[in-house]
Amino acid sequence: MNPNWRSFLESAEGVFDADSAELLNFGDAPGELQAATQRTVLVPLTHLGLIEATGDDAKAFLHSQFTSDVNHLADSQVQHAGWCTAKGRMQASFIAWHQGESYFLGLSADLQEATQKRLQMFVLRAKVKLAKLTDTTIMLGLSGPQAEEALTDAGLPIPTEAMTTAAAQGTTVIRLDAVRFIVVAPEAAMASLWQKLTVKARPAGVPAWRWLDIQAAFPLVTLATKEEFVPQMADFEKIGGVSFHKGCYPGQEIVARTQYLGKVKRHLFRMTSQQALKAGDVLHSPDNPDQSCGTVMTVAPSPAGGYEALAVIQSNFAENVRLGSLEGPSVKAAAVNP
Repeated sequence: MNPNWRSFLESAEGVFDADSAELLNFGDAPGELQAATQRTVLVPLTHLGLIEATGDDAKAFLHSQFTSDVNHLADSQVQHAGWCTAKGRMQASFIAWHQGESYFLGLSADLQEATQKRLQMFVLRAKVKLAKLTDTTIMLGLSGPQAEEALTDAGLPIPTEAMTTAAAQGTTVIRLDAVRFIVVAPEAAMASLWQKLTVKARPAGVPAWRWLDIQAAFPLVTLATKEEFVPQMADFEKIGGVSFHKGCYPGQEIVARTQYLGKVKRHLFRMTSQQALKAGDVLHSPDNPDQSCGTVMTVAPSPAGGYEALAVIQSNFAENVRLGSLEGPSVKAAAVNP
């Protein structure tokens, strides 16, 4: 991440993970989680990376690679998008938006470098430039009942509809839903924005945002779950991340066949556990002893204690799930889209 931004956050008592450079908290992790449930929080999204695609062929190129309909992604609109292998497994997922002549792709930071490098391999003669913005552009998550007031006080525009953007003076605001926003701005402007936004929003670490993602059933592919899921396993089509009316893209035949033959046995579940767990952990069921029944996708500490997660689980075994092995601790699972 940008070293100046990290230094600024550390001066604000931000605590970073030594290995991943992810912002963990601002000195009160339990209090920050509790604040995320009812109050307004401001989270540096250090777990996300950002790629910009420009050029005459940028739209056509992304449309040919992603599961979503980039051709119809209008200016200031946002959509979920997946990038699959030839076998239909998601190797990355994005929040994608169109602004002016550019397309922006927010994804898990631990996939940013490899994803951009591999996408570049398919550009060939197309007029497309892919640029890494992670080190020059800062992303902040803002959530809660006073989020709109905080944006107004900071002089930022407010998108009126979910999954749209509004931009002013080099800063873009993405509205995810009724109370959640992402602020994208140049690093040089972020210290001033931070001071203005924290008047009404409490600083919080990435775990608080991940918990909010779990409540919103937002399935983010990370390095730990790369190539684990066909999009429908993560209910990706239910949030507009898959178009079944567009042309070919990597894995399209398998994704379409899976949809129209109705063979999706695994779906997205919210899960609670008293035992610590992490993305990529395997789930088992005594009702299906011969193979695993699911995989953990996203994890956060729970404000109520223990942990909450999103997991892809085989539906007919979801009532009896164990973590790690058949003898592992029991976890509770509830379908996101029953």
